[in-house]
Amino acid sequence: MALNIWTGLGRLCYEPELKKTQSGKSVASIRIAVERDIKREGEPTADFFSVAAFDKTAEFICKYFHKGDAIIITGAVQKDDYT
Repeated sequence: MALNIWTGLGRLCYEPELKKTQSGKSVASIRIAVERDIKREGEPTADFFSVAAFDKTAEFICKYFHKGDAIIITGAVQKDDYT
């Protein structure tokens, strides 16, 4: 059995975007900035994560959250590769 749970507290970098799949499923795309505990000169002070939420959760986020709002995200991590 594998354990894949991630929890992050951060702020929304931009307005959540709600889209629908061809089957009608709601998907929200958000990006959050999570501040680092240890800050070193010359290094970024935050890490940025792209997050996808689905169905009722996606609709809730898009209705009640806006750019700059604090949000706690809990879910599974999945790595995407881009070329």
